[in-house]
Amino acid sequence: MVWPKNTPPRLEQDAEAGIEITDDFERFTQRNDIFTRAFWDDRIKSKMTDRFFASYRMEAAPRRGEGFAQRDFALRNAAWLISDVISNRRAEDGKREGFQAPIQPDTPVAPDAVEVDDPAKMASEVKRIAKFFGADLCGITDLDERWIYTARIDTRDMSDAPHDLPEGLNSIIVLGHEMDRELVATYPSALAGAATGREYSHEASIVMQLAAYIRNLGYEAVPSMNDTALVIPYAIKAGLGEYARNQMVITPEFGPRLRFSKIFTNLPLAHDTPKPSGVRAFCDICTKCADACPVKALPYGPPSTETTNVSAIKGVRKWTSDAEKCFSFWAKIASDCAICMRVCPFNRDYQTLQDRLWLKLALSPLRKLALWLARAHGNRQKPGDWWKKAP
Repeated sequence: MVWPKNTPPRLEQDAEAGIEITDDFERFTQRNDIFTRAFWDDRIKSKMTDRFFASYRMEAAPRRGEGFAQRDFALRNAAWLISDVISNRRAEDGKREGFQAPIQPDTPVAPDAVEVDDPAKMASEVKRIAKFFGADLCGITDLDERWIYTARIDTRDMSDAPHDLPEGLNSIIVLGHEMDRELVATYPSALAGAATGREYSHEASIVMQLAAYIRNLGYEAVPSMNDTALVIPYAIKAGLGEYARNQMVITPEFGPRLRFSKIFTNLPLAHDTPKPSGVRAFCDICTKCADACPVKALPYGPPSTETTNVSAIKGVRKWTSDAEKCFSFWAKIASDCAICMRVCPFNRDYQTLQDRLWLKLALSPLRKLALWLARAHGNRQKPGDWWKKAP
């Protein structure tokens, strides 16, 4: 489906968020997501991809050296447990909740809705409750239909199926979940994959609880993880960060080191605005992620509308990775890879004065000096050293 040309208000919002849409824009088909393609597309499916998915069961986990030993896979797979329980609970209906379908709410909408006189005050309340449940970041934006997938996936035959979202949803609550910095430092390893799995399990719990709170107030709320829509544009529009060369959102609190989830709702909420601060200008001169990628899946040069395969959205001028190359490396090591996150100069501990000062420098006209200071930043830590640390 080709989306119509932007209306003037959308053009203004896009410009503020640093999003450039062309007339060739098409909403993304989740069936073409690289992980979904691994189940149906013979160009992606292989013995290695089968081994990748099988490694999340311990009886099929490879054991080959530091960072990929039994205890590394044991921790990674345990970290994914809560997410797996949620995503598998309606498998017989063809719904992999949180990945190929939204999470079905377990809480009915209260028959009497709380009156909301002040959407700004309610937005502040939602953010407070989100942090109470464990979210590290929370922003709110409008439900921009351009980023919603054309369909959900019926996992029984990998066919398209309707989203079945309730009518009247008009806001997206975007939640950020920090990944463990010490584990991220050990990428690529199965041990580091525990940082990813832990946050997927955290976000599954958090979006369900926050959605239940909103539904108890008498409003629709649909919890969502990787399903239903592309979360990165919403995170940018909600003011949580800026898009980077490594395909991630750089946040002032955690750099690129976090996962995002979202909630679709009709609760009256004030919306946040994008907060561009200079990440794009830094990425223009920095190629550390592209240099470090073992399969050269990340782009050099300025943002463009060029796409290498169907696993990229069309008609958006941005930095775009080669998802096929990227996933091939994941399959090879039987775990996720986030080397690009590890080596990113923005991947820092912003609780320290030194790193806060570096951030100010990186977002200033002195960004070249900041890049020079980051020349040795992001070296890999040995997974064995993580295990040796005292509790």
